[in-house]
Amino acid sequence: MEGSFLKVKIFDTTLRDGEQTPGVSLTPDQKLRTAVKLDELGVDVIEAGSAITSEGERQGIKNIVSEGLNAEICSFARAVKVDIDAAIECGVDSVHLVVPTSDLHIKHKLRKTREDVKRFAVKSTEYAVDHGLTVELSAEDSTRTDFDFLKEIFSEGIDAGAHRICACDTVGMLTPERAYEFYGGLKDLGVPVSVHCHNDFGLAVANTLSALRAGATQAHVTINGIGERAGNASLEELVVALHSLYKVETGVNIGMLYDMSRTVARMTGIYLQPNKAIVGENAFAHESGIHADGVMKKAETYEPITPELVGHKRRFVMGKHVGSHIIRQKINEMGLRVDEERFQQIFSRIKALGDMGKCVTDVDLQAIAEDVLGVLPEKPVELEELTIVSGNKVTPTASVKLKVEDMEKLEAGVGVGPVDAAIVAIRKSMAGVADITLEEYHVDAITGGTDALIDVVVKLRNGENIVSARSTQPDIIMASVEAVLGGINKILSDKKIRESKETSS
Repeated sequence: MEGSFLKVKIFDTTLRDGEQTPGVSLTPDQKLRTAVKLDELGVDVIEAGSAITSEGERQGIKNIVSEGLNAEICSFARAVKVDIDAAIECGVDSVHLVVPTSDLHIKHKLRKTREDVKRFAVKSTEYAVDHGLTVELSAEDSTRTDFDFLKEIFSEGIDAGAHRICACDTVGMLTPERAYEFYGGLKDLGVPVSVHCHNDFGLAVANTLSALRAGATQAHVTINGIGERAGNASLEELVVALHSLYKVETGVNIGMLYDMSRTVARMTGIYLQPNKAIVGENAFAHESGIHADGVMKKAETYEPITPELVGHKRRFVMGKHVGSHIIRQKINEMGLRVDEERFQQIFSRIKALGDMGKCVTDVDLQAIAEDVLGVLPEKPVELEELTIVSGNKVTPTASVKLKVEDMEKLEAGVGVGPVDAAIVAIRKSMAGVADITLEEYHVDAITGGTDALIDVVVKLRNGENIVSARSTQPDIIMASVEAVLGGINKILSDKKIRESKETSS
């Protein structure tokens, strides 16, 4: 397959196609915050929404327009005057003007003719251009459209003033080979061509790359690949593939990708599977002893790119596949000295836990090591009192009394539930001592019944340091509180060890 890339522009549709993910609805403020961060990321176009949708949607788009961002601000619009007028009211730079072009859509959805659709496309394009908008004329379901008709409707739209055209693989029917041929057949129409791929068969990024090699110059993408059904082409996967595999640069700040991914996950409530390429939590995580050993010696042995490239971090996971070198490193970081006999005892216990299907957290490792060494675990922070108020029409509230070294700290917090309220109260108590962020919270019922044992695993961040901790209790609130306090104690213990080493050196 021949072909070479031209300059690639990034059209981000997280706030429009991405927001069409089932269960996602962003407030105007969330849209603005996301758009500002997308602009910092360096995307060329931000599709801020569909102005005709609602008053709240229009307000969100207006807020983004008024921010004076560098990116072109675009609104989705159907080929009808009312949609274009709504976009004009919002003050956007451009419209993504979409017309269905497949006979399937024309006959069964619109119940019109090809000539009707062509007329709508031309008149709407002329109207938008006459009102000062940049027009990207987009063909919905274009990959199931008669190709001669598709080129005809694009040609007449371009004659009417369309500045760009976009062919949408609306239900993800392309393959990389066909994408190359399909988009290559559109590149001679005289205006820039955009590629818009959905991920129904898991090929959205591959198809987008093929389209760009064939002559398309702009890619429609979303952060984390969110979108309807199986989602859209993923921005982070596409941009890093272009950078690392094809040596093609975009204007995107690659070092912001992990942070951008986490921001969108928080805003939308759509969290990533751990093995998500580029930005998943396991993208640079290693458990296998062979892999971990190789990475420690030279990262390239088992990592195609460095985690730092995308603002991510490497981590080593302790489980049944873990190698001894990782355990030694972790024990050394804890400031503990063990001989070979005791180390083998620690190593065997970790392997045994892995064989039982359990993940071994940092706190687990510390407890195992201290038990083998006969060291009394130090607990800088201890829970003295916990009170929870929750119920129907009552805002969940928690108060905690903690003993921090020799001081008592009493704080209260509210949350969306009793567990959240308790963690908020603990975070307030620890402000200035150990400022933590809850990165992950995972809960499992180990046994059946209403008195089931609850296993809670948390991951806490303190600056650059991340620790994991676990607690198993019949009470989910106490299990959550103990897990969080276990993580805090690990953070404080590690801090004391580091300070001690710095003083002695």
